[in-house]
Amino acid sequence: MSVWLPAAPCLPERCATPAHPAAPPPRAALRLAAGCAAVAAGLALAPLTAPLRPAVRHRLTRLWCRAVVRAFGVRVRVTGAPPPPGPLLVVANHVSWLDIPLVAAVLPGRMVAKREVRHWPLLGPLAALGGTLFLDRDRLRALPGAVRDLARTLAAGHRVVVFPEGSTWCGRAQGAFRPAAFQAALDAGAPVQPVRITYRPVGPAAFVGDDPLTASLWRVARAGRLTAEIRLLAPVPHGAHP
Repeated sequence: MSVWLPAAPCLPERCATPAHPAAPPPRAALRLAAGCAAVAAGLALAPLTAPLRPAVRHRLTRLWCRAVVRAFGVRVRVTGAPPPPGPLLVVANHVSWLDIPLVAAVLPGRMVAKREVRHWPLLGPLAALGGTLFLDRDRLRALPGAVRDLARTLAAGHRVVVFPEGSTWCGRAQGAFRPAAFQAALDAGAPVQPVRITYRPVGPAAFVGDDPLTASLWRVARAGRLTAEIRLLAPVPHGAHP
């Protein structure tokens, strides 16, 4: 365990609680199968979208990620105005693996994730095909290079999505935003789009500590009335806070 990496006090047995009321097991199994099938279909069709214009790919990504979230039985509520096109650093709090398709359903872009995500079942190939920027969080010396990579990606006109808390928090507690990604936005002259993610109820969506991904997938599928709200707050222009 690195002494400099962020760590949340949230524990699976205390924070990642099942929903009440819960969906019947047969319905939950159908949701789980539908969600996995939606992810697999996207992975299979992703290479066909390579020749398309970026705007078309973003539209298809939004539709696909909405289908994935809905297949797992999660209702989505979006508030706030979408930002204009162009380079943008999207920053959001981090509660669950659900945050990734949820944000991509509204503001698709290149995600920033820890390198371990590359090897996750289903989500790993999905992240790699989406152009995710994988970071080695265990090597502090690699941080300046990671900031330069983020700045170059933003300067090239891309939208980058990052969860600056550096770890998932259950939604009841929150972590401090680390400054590295914001330095990349300053270096690239890109504005920042703050996003607030909230789940109701909180427990089923929380993916914290050493919670296995399979257990979290099943808990989300079993949730009876799980709603995800994504709030698009006012963008912060470059140079607004020297």
